[in-house]
Amino acid sequence: METSHLLVEQSGSVLWLTLNRPERLNAFSPEMIAGLTDEIERAAADDAVRVIVLSGAGRAFCAGGDVKTMGQSSAPQAYEHIGRLNRLILAMKSCEKPIMAAVHGVAAGAGFNLALACDVILAAEDSQFILSFAKVGLVSDGGGSYWLPRLVGPHLAKQFFFTADPISARRLYELGVLSEVVPAEKLREATESFASKLAGGPTKAIGKQKRLIEHALTATLEEILEEERLVQGLMVETEDHREGVTAFKEKRSPVFQGK
Repeated sequence: METSHLLVEQSGSVLWLTLNRPERLNAFSPEMIAGLTDEIERAAADDAVRVIVLSGAGRAFCAGGDVKTMGQSSAPQAYEHIGRLNRLILAMKSCEKPIMAAVHGVAAGAGFNLALACDVILAAEDSQFILSFAKVGLVSDGGGSYWLPRLVGPHLAKQFFFTADPISARRLYELGVLSEVVPAEKLREATESFASKLAGGPTKAIGKQKRLIEHALTATLEEILEEERLVQGLMVETEDHREGVTAFKEKRSPVFQGK
């Protein structure tokens, strides 16, 4: 399937969603946001999809909002646009499949926040991340105000937002925001390898673990303990659990089916 602003490709159990406005550094458009939301919601219910990868065509991952249209929106229009973006971020958060971002070039503004909403971020070592909102007199949208303080702490998050200075991939890796930093020419290969590893894992358990970790950001210890207790009762009856135990006893690698 191909649309003008989003390329969709399924390779085995990995769904690749490629932002496709290279002439605008993949800045968001309504079509792109709607396409991403629809594909992620569809993939969440599709057993044939076990991993989702977001990437960008051309020279960048995503420049965020389109500067060409900035300054032309009324408050109601901005409210509606960000509502559509919010639906995308919430779809990513609730999807019980791991979502990866493969970042090269620039991830700016809401494009940076799109990457933060993913579960795993791989980046080219020469990529740059910029929370550029302050440069145009705006605040974060796309969930950056939620994700970043939880990853780097409130004071450093404030610095990044207030100054809008570029942040290197290496620094974000050292802060624990990125999972891997690789040479640009190795990014696709590294992403495929990581995605393949996740796709070969116990998909249901990974999905439930994702939900537990997200809930843990705001839950009490007592709430998480009880949620773990309830979810584990579901996991022990899965085919993947039985396969994992059998493989362990037989001293071989498990072959999970995501069931």
